[in-house]
Amino acid sequence: MGEAGKIAIVTGASRGAGKGIAIALGRHGCTVYVTGRSRQAGDHALPGTIYETAEAVTAAGGRGVPVRCDHADDTEVEAVFARVEKEHGRLDILVNNAAAIHDELTDPGGFWEKPLKLAGLIDVGVRSGYVASWHAVQMMVRQNSGLIVFTSASGAAHYSMGPAYGAHKASMDKMAFDMASDLRHAGKSVAVVSIWMGALLTDRLKAIIASNQEKYGHLDGRCETPEFTGEVIWALCNDPDLQALSGSTLVGAQIARDYGITDAGGRVPATAQELHPGLKPLAFHHAVVR
Repeated sequence: MGEAGKIAIVTGASRGAGKGIAIALGRHGCTVYVTGRSRQAGDHALPGTIYETAEAVTAAGGRGVPVRCDHADDTEVEAVFARVEKEHGRLDILVNNAAAIHDELTDPGGFWEKPLKLAGLIDVGVRSGYVASWHAVQMMVRQNSGLIVFTSASGAAHYSMGPAYGAHKASMDKMAFDMASDLRHAGKSVAVVSIWMGALLTDRLKAIIASNQEKYGHLDGRCETPEFTGEVIWALCNDPDLQALSGSTLVGAQIARDYGITDAGGRVPATAQELHPGLKPLAFHHAVVR
């Protein structure tokens, strides 16, 4: 999978991690279909639209294609993949990043004291990642190649911002493991991984840090850029031993070191274990029940 000119879909790419990943893939000449709901300023409380991201992908050296898609709507999701198949006949990379994040997620209190809408992370996050992967694999199995990535975080293995967030991240890791098992059993060379991202210096996190310096000020200077994970994904695409990693939950900051990748300014982000000694992705058992 090492040559340039790859066809990619990055979901939830109007802003944040998705935007950074899309731009990084653009740097390597990829055609990136940028999905999201934001088409104009005001569609979301935070800045960013699918058109702005697509333009940034093109400016980086790739080709950005904005596609308005609500990942809670299976029909709209199906249309994205049908378009890619019609226009290119293949799909090389899917990045499952779309998630329903609400500001109340970081509010104090127990989960029952916060709005029920936070459960949307299970719909647009867990379920939407499954649906997008299902469509992607239809093409990838036929071409017998491809990479599916779930963007995850260490909250999969420790408490972080409540059960909805934890369920989302843990599900990303387990879906990657199980999807890879099915593909391996079928003898298909399609890889699936989950990547733990660190704290990302997005517009959302900048606002959170500014809102409570006493609580979140320690994150200053310790965050990853949104583009960092995109560089890791590109390195995975070029790894001749990618299949050996399929089904794994990878700590982005650690595998970046293995590949010799640094973040902006040559900085080496801290790994989850360096920040929290003993913390690592859960080890799923090798037993198989079919």
